[in-house]
Amino acid sequence: MENSFHYLLMADQAMLQKLFFGAVKSKGLTAGQPKVLDYLKDHDGAGQKEIAAGCHIEAATLTSVLNRMEEKGMIRRQMKNGNRRSLYVFLTDYGRELAGFVEQEFARAEQAVFSGFSEEEQEECRSLLGRIYENLAEKIKE
Repeated sequence: MENSFHYLLMADQAMLQKLFFGAVKSKGLTAGQPKVLDYLKDHDGAGQKEIAAGCHIEAATLTSVLNRMEEKGMIRRQMKNGNRRSLYVFLTDYGRELAGFVEQEFARAEQAVFSGFSEEEQEECRSLLGRIYENLAEKIKE
């Protein structure tokens, strides 16, 4: 079991989470918030459905994550172009500052992950993980 794919993937994810959240806990970030900040860094003003899809978060889970982020002053939600049916999410100045911090910590974590790997090995790993994602996405659609 310890050398099975699923075990190694879950163990690696757990270790990455410990490393990453150990680094960002000083900012009071909770699960879900860093990936939302990272998504909004490149998609400021996105709709909640887009954010949920982009972050692989269920809509109900995203709502509670966004509520806490709004309470902490990281984001603001507002209508765009008078559309009352949908709220769009924007980073505040504080949210942009945190998004920059999260980006740096993701880069540090990735640097730790690939310590001792050649550039070619890193690219191969990313490519294989991308292919695994595509395979699973196809299976989920079925």
